[in-house]
Amino acid sequence: MTDLVKLPKAAVFGAANGVMFMTFFGALWASIGIIGSHGLGAPWLLVLSGVVTLILLIGAISLFGKARNMNNAVTPEEREQWKKINRKFGLIFGLEGLAIFIASVICNIINHFEVFFPIMAIIVGIHFFPLAKLFRENFYYGTGVVLCILGIITFLLPMNATVSNVSLIATSTFIGFGSALTLWVTGLRIWITILKQLKQI
Repeated sequence: MTDLVKLPKAAVFGAANGVMFMTFFGALWASIGIIGSHGLGAPWLLVLSGVVTLILLIGAISLFGKARNMNNAVTPEEREQWKKINRKFGLIFGLEGLAIFIASVICNIINHFEVFFPIMAIIVGIHFFPLAKLFRENFYYGTGVVLCILGIITFLLPMNATVSNVSLIATSTFIGFGSALTLWVTGLRIWITILKQLKQI
């Protein structure tokens, strides 16, 4: 994404995809938190999740629109460079999905599915490290570290807790909302950064 001045259209498309990913998976994590909260804070947590998702979705769509309206020339070398980046991204994303699938199977086999979500958060966090290097985006290192820390902390929490006379799944609530917030902030950061860079072109 730091190659925006060199290759604006590809970079903006990549950023739009990034915001879309953060939006979708942030909403997925938020749903885990909402389910774990057993109605605590309803309906406001659901409303807040919906509003944030909608805002970031609009941001992603707007970036797609800006990218389509760009007519900058792309050299064969630059096109090949971005093809390699896309292939590496696909490999990283595929390995992440495979690791999550294996983790879910193992957790089911050992009958300890309650540890799956923190493990998944750690896997997602780890996959941000090669992405940070691939896209030359240091902010991704922070995203990865935060997700890994959230996963580790979740292992130390009691599985169940009672808040305001509501019995909730503490681990799911914490890791769900914590991971959602982390991904949403990352998506917002990508959106704002690209908008600032576009103004400089």
